[in-house]
Amino acid sequence: MKTNIDRLVKQSVQGTIRHPLFVSYRVDTDGNVHVIPATGGITYNVKVGDPAFGWVGDHVEPGVSLCHSDNATSGGLNVFSCIGNEARVVTGDAKGRKGFVTGTHGGVEHVLVYFDDETLDLLTLDDKIMVKCHGQGLALTDYPNIKIMSIDPSLFEKLGIEEVDGKIIVPVTHKIPQRFMGSGVGAPYSQKGDYDILTSDTEAVKALGIDQLRFGDIVLLEDSDNSYGLGAMKKGATTIGVIIHSDCIKSGHGPGVTVIMSSSEGLIEGKIDPNANIANYLL
Repeated sequence: MKTNIDRLVKQSVQGTIRHPLFVSYRVDTDGNVHVIPATGGITYNVKVGDPAFGWVGDHVEPGVSLCHSDNATSGGLNVFSCIGNEARVVTGDAKGRKGFVTGTHGGVEHVLVYFDDETLDLLTLDDKIMVKCHGQGLALTDYPNIKIMSIDPSLFEKLGIEEVDGKIIVPVTHKIPQRFMGSGVGAPYSQKGDYDILTSDTEAVKALGIDQLRFGDIVLLEDSDNSYGLGAMKKGATTIGVIIHSDCIKSGHGPGVTVIMSSSEGLIEGKIDPNANIANYLL
């Protein structure tokens, strides 16, 4: 496939590891209250490639969670960091060690980064991490009606995409009906953050195998146009995204999806492949 990769700008953004927050109890859909881990911090035992369900937590983010104290700067950190971008520690005992971006989380405006276990043990919550941003503006020259976003070009080239009869075929682990999409719908920027798969109907979730999702899984969202903002319902439109945070107990929430491509005209199709996970391309 022809792209404009040779014209893309590569820049740096930088964030600090976000301390986990506690604001209030978390209430599940049955009205039970919980005090459990959630967003932020250095999460040692939850990694890209692991199950997104079953954790005693809510919106759990694998690996390291980055943010910036300045709102405008935080927006730049979130929008321009693309899945697969190189991330490098620039302070502390882990200085110089490298990982990669696994997703961007809306609302809390976090950027999520994978590092190996040895690096995680050296990090502190004061450490700063620089991301080499590369990917926003990526376009397929022969498919102007397909929007590509929030993915490193080198990762994009590893996805095993095929071209068939004027469409592109993307390996995915699951196809998610539009009716399952919840929190984040209506957000004005497709390149910022994520939106969630609803999981309160456990029987429906199991029937579609959604409960088998893993962090880093590449999924297809049916009848979903995310070309210009998150969550627009359009019959036949298709979107590809990556699972970036865990299942949730809060009503209207569930595993988060960061969008990496969308077609309002259904020019993207999905081919089921259980190995379609970014961990298999980057680790």
